[in-house]
Amino acid sequence: MKNKNNVSPSLNVLGHLTLFTGLYGVIGSAYAADTSSTVKKNSDIVVTANALPSLYAPQKLSGTKFTSPIADTTRTVQVVPHKVLQEQQATTLSDALKNSPGVGAFFSGENGSSNMGDAIMMRGIDTSNSIYVDGIRDIGSITRDTFNTENIEIIKGPSGSDYGRTAPSGSINMQSKQPELYTGVDASVGYGSASERRGTLDYNQMLNDTTAFRVNVMGDKGNTKGRNNINHEKYGIAPSIAFGLGTSTRLYLDYLHVQQDSTPDGGVYTVGLPGFSSTNSLLNNASPVSRKTYYGTNADYEHDVQDTFTSRFEHDFNDNLTLTNTTRWSEIRQQYLLSAVLGRSITTRNGEVYGTRLMNSSNTVNKILTNQTNLHATFSTLGVGHSVSTGVELTQENYNSYPYAFASNSVNLLNPSADTAVTPTTGYGSFGRTNTLGVYAFDTVTLTPRLSLNGGMRVDSYQTHYIGDSASGHSNLKQSDNLFNWKAGALYHLTENGNLYANYGVSQQPPGGVDFKLSSDTTDRTSRSGENINFTPEKAETAEVGTKWSLFHKKLLLSAAVFRTTIKNDAELDSTTNEYVQNGSKRVEGYELSAAGDVTDTLHLMAGYAQQNTRTDNTNSTSDGTNTLPFTPKHSFTSWATWDVADNVTLGVGARYVGTLHKIKDSASGTPSSVAHYWVADSMAAWRINSTLDLQLNVYNLTNKKYIAALNRSGYRYTPGAPRTWMLTANVHF
Repeated sequence: MKNKNNVSPSLNVLGHLTLFTGLYGVIGSAYAADTSSTVKKNSDIVVTANALPSLYAPQKLSGTKFTSPIADTTRTVQVVPHKVLQEQQATTLSDALKNSPGVGAFFSGENGSSNMGDAIMMRGIDTSNSIYVDGIRDIGSITRDTFNTENIEIIKGPSGSDYGRTAPSGSINMQSKQPELYTGVDASVGYGSASERRGTLDYNQMLNDTTAFRVNVMGDKGNTKGRNNINHEKYGIAPSIAFGLGTSTRLYLDYLHVQQDSTPDGGVYTVGLPGFSSTNSLLNNASPVSRKTYYGTNADYEHDVQDTFTSRFEHDFNDNLTLTNTTRWSEIRQQYLLSAVLGRSITTRNGEVYGTRLMNSSNTVNKILTNQTNLHATFSTLGVGHSVSTGVELTQENYNSYPYAFASNSVNLLNPSADTAVTPTTGYGSFGRTNTLGVYAFDTVTLTPRLSLNGGMRVDSYQTHYIGDSASGHSNLKQSDNLFNWKAGALYHLTENGNLYANYGVSQQPPGGVDFKLSSDTTDRTSRSGENINFTPEKAETAEVGTKWSLFHKKLLLSAAVFRTTIKNDAELDSTTNEYVQNGSKRVEGYELSAAGDVTDTLHLMAGYAQQNTRTDNTNSTSDGTNTLPFTPKHSFTSWATWDVADNVTLGVGARYVGTLHKIKDSASGTPSSVAHYWVADSMAAWRINSTLDLQLNVYNLTNKKYIAALNRSGYRYTPGAPRTWMLTANVHF
């Protein structure tokens, strides 16, 4: 066998942009070992160059709707490539997204209800419902593993014209691994802190000149260091086969099965932290409880099963016309019981202080069936070039929740015990279905070699039916509407390698999102979702101006952008009536700088900085004491760099900074209004013993920094950041 070929939101923004443009000259001088060579022969000059792209800087997005290179895409785009996932041992989506500034799991849920799975905040907005796999919405509040992931694509700004209803902040797409025309094996076995054990297998078999089979397998089991009672166990397999590779007609068939069993983490009570106060003297004088403290019960658990089947058919009519048809069926079954502390209704018994432990339970099934047909064409009319992508999507999403509930119980706030009986109560089932027909079209118009315009629009017609029972009675609700999303941009090439661009877009998201938690005017008006069926869609308008520079034979991409997103029709809880009203508006504005690729042949870099200024109007869901958005760091920075010290030794180091996080302003008193900013550093060392074996050591949180990674809505509990951990991995290739 053989190996695989391998409008300014800030006064100081001008200074940062000036520094950014100066990087061209600074990095250019550092790049002494240029990969190109010039040979003079007689009067001719022949230039040869290494055409292999950087593994750190993918040049195109994977979807059929994106026809321009990333360097010419008029939006902020970041890609976490497979190379970085391997080097960091970033095994979950949440871990991988730490490479994007301002993106993270900063919000740990509302009151006693903890967020489950990949609860991602981006540009001040919950983006959990805008996660896609191969361009198709991935439903369910689960923790996604990266064992079958090639790249992770992060598009910030308006994505409604790309995908239909999306969060105003943008979208996240996980690109799956696909069969290729080679035969080889990549396998890994690792052991680390808290008895973490992980093994993966990536086997690609070339069956003939046009057919290949690939299977990815994963097993992962361990505990969470720094947290008592928290553990996980998961397994996954992803076989796929491709026909017609290298020909004009191709067919891909993929299947994914993942099973996860774990103990969910409800967080730690904020007693004793700066800003905490209580009328109870025992609490008011208490020191912070240990970060290891577990407030759950021995009965807590989470069980998730995901099954997904995808077929993709591609046909090239000629070099300028391609038809793609994708069908996917996916089902996610999730059951869990999660206990979370809530520091209200405090009582004192026998010199001990007790609060409430809320029992959050779920027994749900999410299903999606979709068919997408796309036609991509390139042509010229009257000397003007066009790159057109148009298509239609038919999607049905189903949500079923079965009766399954437990009564809350009391918990010792300073010395909790997990050995507590849990009591079942009456549960209320619900059913939701949304059918969507989406039609879209995009065009990139090349007016001159330097100037191009791009635009696109999408119309979605959807029907939602919700049936549910609650303590308030029975609901049988229906809603149908149309969503119109669009975008327009312009790009001007200053040089062959650098450009300026501007983009404006509108995205809309209807009430209910993808969770179908709809309510009527008379039922559940105070539900935490605020997703009233009669609410108009939330509307986001985003403007962005930026520049991108593709250097060193397209091996290094530098980007800078200034953006502003305004969100209207935001549903917020009125603190006077305790009912949700739709009169809120939000604004997120700022700028981002990023670099990704090869600085030299041996030095590789992925880094980014974001400043986010936020404000809210006519709304109560603001951070405590201010009118800014909660759970949104004003400043954030991330970096990862590796250096090939020798032919067989690579060293890596990364640092990330997250600014102060504020909680939501609500009726809670005596809880911390914010948590402090922090720096965390990670490192990696790899030793290639021979062509088939290498060893890799990762150390996370090198300085053992104690920090708070996420805070809940009212500030009663927090999620502690992981302490110093390590992982030793043996990688085999043949």
